[in-house]
Amino acid sequence: MTNTITQLFEIKYPIIQGGMIWNSGWRLASAVSNNGGLGLIGAGSMYPDILRENIRKCKAATDKPFGVNIPMLYPNLDEVIKIILEEGVKIVFTSAGNPKTYTETLQKEGLKVAHVVSSTKFAMKCEDAGVDAIVAEGFEAGGHNGRDETTTFCLIPNVKKHISKPLIAAGGIALGSQMKAAMILGADGVQIGSRFAATEEASSHTDWKNKVISLNEGDTQLTLKELAPVRLVKNKFFHDLEKLYETGRDAEALKQTLGRARAKRGMFEGDLEEGELEIGQVSALINEILPVEKVFENLLKEYREATSFDI
Repeated sequence: MTNTITQLFEIKYPIIQGGMIWNSGWRLASAVSNNGGLGLIGAGSMYPDILRENIRKCKAATDKPFGVNIPMLYPNLDEVIKIILEEGVKIVFTSAGNPKTYTETLQKEGLKVAHVVSSTKFAMKCEDAGVDAIVAEGFEAGGHNGRDETTTFCLIPNVKKHISKPLIAAGGIALGSQMKAAMILGADGVQIGSRFAATEEASSHTDWKNKVISLNEGDTQLTLKELAPVRLVKNKFFHDLEKLYETGRDAEALKQTLGRARAKRGMFEGDLEEGELEIGQVSALINEILPVEKVFENLLKEYREATSFDI
């Protein structure tokens, strides 16, 4: 499966694990890398000292390439970048911000930089910024998302027409057949989040993992477009947010409701009612918690078995 993505990141398979907050600690990242993909530590849910600890433990657990995902809407960005450089990380995925902010700084230090976008317009801005690869994420994805609600099937072929950089598809990919479909549409690789959230190595709470594998179609919804669009499970916390809309779109009231460590409470501590639960639509296809090794085995088997039919 050698292609531009495997060559760029020096990995065996063009499979990247999404850097999901409260799910993507060093155990998950190292396991993905050890199985031939690219593991990402999710810096968005880590204080700087915790990030440093996770990077060091990941280096001890794998001799394969791994990276760090940095949501650029989070505080302490300068300190996070400093730690990444000091610890010798070679790959960074940035998201939720301007790709120009740190790309040149990181590349001057020898790092490869990919940026996550939700539209063709922003993919073209990434190319102008000089990133090494672009992740185009459809609105099926969990967590923070695009306002335009463009699906992966529509987004990937359009982005492919407008950029020359290696393209990674994200959003709604948990099966090998979906991976193959994304690559037929023009992607050079895939970024997978939800499937890796429901693994033994994910750093999230067991109750959250069990919730993921119980979800059906329609159990998640994109909300909070006034602040930063995010796909959430429809639990009590979600419905409390929706009630705020009945009295008008008060951004300040939404911020107050969110500002109580809700994501940690939900995904890391296992409060399935009052916590913020971020997962993609593809969770409806995930029905068991597996070790990362088995996830890779299934992905590759399904990818090879997926065939196109002549009409």
